Amino acid sequence: MAKWKGLASLVSQLQAKRTNLVAQIRHMDATLSVLGKLDDERLTRKPQRKLSIVARRKISAAQKARWAKRTANAKAGAKKPKRVLSAAARKKIADAQRQRWKLWKASHKKAA
Repeated sequence: MAKWKGLASLVSQLQAKRTNLVAQIRHMDATLSVLGKLDDERLTRKPQRKLSIVARRKISAAQKARWAKRTANAKAGAKKPKRVLSAAARKKIADAQRQRWKLWKASHKKAA
């Protein structure tokens, strides 16, 4: 009977080791699944396009030309002259406004 008691304790120790190993395997599986997802994302992402040095220089030159054109136009027409009404035009506008006020006052006088 003593042999059976030793065998039972051996079996219980093996079962404890087995449950410990199963937990470690689950932990490793979870880690591998996370790492697998990270690897898939990197593979499915589009690679960045690389421009040659010549292409970058052409783009740079074109942009600098646009800037130069813009600054040249700004310098040429830096300040536009202020628009001024002639005396006759001012008189015409003032007379029209006086006529509008006269009509408005007349219409409100009758109502009161």
